[in-house]
Amino acid sequence: MPISKSDFDYVSQLAYSQAALVIEPGKEYLVETRLGPLAEQAGFASLAEYIAQLRADSRINGVHHRAVEALTTNETFFFRDFHPFEALRRSILPEIIARRSTTRRLTIWSAACSSGQEPYTLAMLLREHFPELANGWQVSILATDLAPAVLAQARKGAYSQFEVNRGLPASYLVKYFTQRGDTWHVNEEIKQWIEFRPMNLIQPWPVMLPFDLIFLRNVMIYFDVETKKTILKKIRNCLLPHGYLFLGTAETTTNLDLDFQPVSFGKAVVYGHARPVPAP
Repeated sequence: MPISKSDFDYVSQLAYSQAALVIEPGKEYLVETRLGPLAEQAGFASLAEYIAQLRADSRINGVHHRAVEALTTNETFFFRDFHPFEALRRSILPEIIARRSTTRRLTIWSAACSSGQEPYTLAMLLREHFPELANGWQVSILATDLAPAVLAQARKGAYSQFEVNRGLPASYLVKYFTQRGDTWHVNEEIKQWIEFRPMNLIQPWPVMLPFDLIFLRNVMIYFDVETKKTILKKIRNCLLPHGYLFLGTAETTTNLDLDFQPVSFGKAVVYGHARPVPAP
């Protein structure tokens, strides 16, 4: 039975209040397909009964959080879009590593990391092309997401054959993964640089070290303008001088934050501080 307007409006408001997700009319099918399995798993006879249970408790709890997590899109794969990682390898990382040669510290944040392919891609790229970082450098990759389930998968670092076939070069698979049965496991040498931590971008942010690189790719497309502006301002305050923000190909800071400026590296566009900022 199709979701009612009142139930759809309730779910939309819940998703917005808890994760700033904008689910507009016309996306009823998305709510039905994402929440239907949760309703069935919980033993409800219909989606309407499941939503009625959500409505019945005025306090936001784990059941509400699981519903919101189910509504988020966790599509990701290794070396997604290719060009940003090529720009990293050829231009951006050599520049940043040269600037950090005294402190010998490199900090990266993979925000909304989903099931972990992005931070593992970054760690593998560093290992493969910048082996000097393994000797005397402090390399820190923070990977965050609001969904505990996908974060647990990311932390485990175990992927199916289908998942490793999506974007991962065969040479990386052989070198940085170990096969156990039908599953490929990320090796510890790659995991050791990554810290996985839960974080909701629209909730108060914890105190974090400033970052050389911040990846917030294919996330802001789900937010409204005011939420985008708020998040970009916070990100700008977390980004080191001469650092770069990576967005998805359909995302931009233009008309949202004048203190960011686009910088082109081949076919990749990233965003840096538009004016000088003091070093931390």
